[in-house]
Amino acid sequence: MGTLSVRMPDSLHSKIKKLSQKDKISLNQFITSAVTEKITALETEQYLFERAKRGDKNKYLKVLNKVAE
Repeated sequence: MGTLSVRMPDSLHSKIKKLSQKDKISLNQFITSAVTEKITALETEQYLFERAKRGDKNKYLKVLNKVAE
């Protein structure tokens, strides 16, 4: 497991500390969870972008036309 030293404003550190205590988890767990959420969001965005590049507008419209009004 890696170690990371992060400098941040005292106000942000205080908020993170309070939120982690409210969730009854350690500061490290809270930060790890937040970083994981951010990575997941960025990877999902990239996946959807790549997937959209493979899309075909004509095929999409053909399927869409099958939907009853």
